[in-house]
Amino acid sequence: MMPTLVRRCTTALAATGTALALTVAVGSAAHAATVNYVALGDSYSSGVGAGSYTSSSGSCDRSTNAYSQLWTNANGPSSFTFVACSGATTSDVLSSQIASVTSSTTLVSITIGGNDVGFSSVMETCVLDSTSSCVSAVNTAESEAENQLPAKLDAVYAAIKAAAPNARVVVLDYPELYDLSKSSSCIGLSTTDRTDLNQAADILDGVIQTEAAKYNDVFADVRSAFSGHEICDGSSWLHSVNILDIDESYHPTASGQSGAYYPVFSSNA
Repeated sequence: MMPTLVRRCTTALAATGTALALTVAVGSAAHAATVNYVALGDSYSSGVGAGSYTSSSGSCDRSTNAYSQLWTNANGPSSFTFVACSGATTSDVLSSQIASVTSSTTLVSITIGGNDVGFSSVMETCVLDSTSSCVSAVNTAESEAENQLPAKLDAVYAAIKAAAPNARVVVLDYPELYDLSKSSSCIGLSTTDRTDLNQAADILDGVIQTEAAKYNDVFADVRSAFSGHEICDGSSWLHSVNILDIDESYHPTASGQSGAYYPVFSSNA
């Protein structure tokens, strides 16, 4: 009698679990079908470093492996507009991307700010010049992040809010580049350079978080998602210097987009 009862209870629980799973799946699909999604931002959002760039995107290097495209593939929103562009600054977002955000937009994603503080030139200095030059370049970028970037970010976040006041805006940040615990056995930059660059990323991310909060935007922090997959780790999700395609240097690989940016965005979208 008891085994039969147990089997019946187990069967009933399994059926209930399946029904609940189907309900959640159908509910998620129905929700996504009403989403009008616009992906803004710079190279970290366009997918530079992830390969598989669409020819139609030209120098913007929009990748089919970018987190926004991966989310779209998985969720099937009603509409998807992908305007993130390699090299974009806050001014570029305002002049070339914000027009894609309208009153019907319900979801926006963005990474922006790195180019405003000269990310590329700082990395070039650190790779090609001395540690003292690298530290000086990093210090300048940190000062710009703390003193000049807030107003520029405010302008972008305010413009998004004005164009789509009811949209969910997910502001993603930038990873720390290096696993400092492995630095002593990792060729390339000095540990001093790497420490300063990680610190600069933290300062930049802190500014982004502070400004996003002013507009009740969702701050999505990717740093912990890259833990164990930074430069100097055995399975890095970030390019170091890529002499075959210099633009990909210090950007997420396809694994960085799928393993870090995509799940972090998905959990906040």
